[in-house]
Amino acid sequence: MADTAPRPKVVKTEAEWRALLTPEQFRVTRGHGTECAFSGPHLSQKEAGTYSCVCCGEPLFHSSAKFESGTGWPSFFQPVSKDAVSAVHDHSHGMHRIEIRCATCDAHLGHVFPDGPRPTGMRFCMNGVALTFRADAVADSAASEGAGER
Repeated sequence: MADTAPRPKVVKTEAEWRALLTPEQFRVTRGHGTECAFSGPHLSQKEAGTYSCVCCGEPLFHSSAKFESGTGWPSFFQPVSKDAVSAVHDHSHGMHRIEIRCATCDAHLGHVFPDGPRPTGMRFCMNGVALTFRADAVADSAASEGAGER
């Protein structure tokens, strides 16, 4: 049975985040910035795997939900679970959007729009610098190696 207990929030000082992240990762995730379209990592990533938060490492999206949106940012039609991300109303830049944050550490990831593909019709448009990628083969072998340690 999967553990459904809420994950503890990851909270760090600004100095701790700055020491952990590159300047661009900090600007985007902690300063609610946006990377330039077609400039970030993972846009062309086709390998099967999991995209996690660059700040805290929590899994957020799986490649099976990734699609080519043509927007210049990695896009997904759903997160790995409904509890992986949180949504916040964003009224910046004179418009109303729904900001998507990591539910564990509140890192700014991107925005969600109702113009995605089936089955959800949603487009989670994420900043590539806010994500790390781990191939399924790597994740599967790490899980196998750790199985004997439990």
